Amino acid sequence: MQTTALVKFVVDKIEDMKGRDVAVLDVHQQSTITDHMVVCSGNSKRHVQSIAQNILNEAKLAHLTVIGSEGGDAGEWVLVDLGDVVIHVMQDESRDFYQLEKLWKPQTESRVG
Repeated sequence: MQTTALVKFVVDKIEDMKGRDVAVLDVHQQSTITDHMVVCSGNSKRHVQSIAQNILNEAKLAHLTVIGSEGGDAGEWVLVDLGDVVIHVMQDESRDFYQLEKLWKPQTESRVG
């Protein structure tokens, strides 16, 4: 799956689970690890875990390579690594504290929803 299609796939899966404040960050010029980061918020520990698990389940069903996932037990911040796209599902407090969107500037940022 091409990167643009993978980003759309991820955003769709986040929206399926009612993830909020989705931001797509183009970091290909700043990172050798990934091309895009997708950051979104969940309402609670359970919501964050459910969004991340939905992405993992749907990625496996689509035969995508899942590099890894971290933080699922705590539920404050779950990272899902799909290679060209890394997803950060966060509770508001964690997102406000780490401010990933500011950290990765001056990349191109676009908000969805």
